Amino acid sequence: MTEADLRKAILAQIGRLRPGTTCCPSQIARDLRGDRGEDWRTLMTPLRQHALALAAEGLVRITQNGKPAGPDPRGPIRLSAPDDGS
Repeated sequence: MTEADLRKAILAQIGRLRPGTTCCPSQIARDLRGDRGEDWRTLMTPLRQHALALAAEGLVRITQNGKPAGPDPRGPIRLSAPDDGS
């Protein structure tokens, strides 16, 4: 799985969200691994890193507990469209 594949998967998932909703990066990892029986957890670190990079570019919004996350969030995060005010 390339870096471009991960970025594309994040942006595609964000694009499918209804306004006011968020997604967990783990859902993207599960979707990417599909039925191949591979452990989706191995994708979590690179997915988080790419989500943070996309947020820095203004393409993704990252929240924790419903509030904007800092540049290096610890723990669970949620992803949404950058213009989503939820």
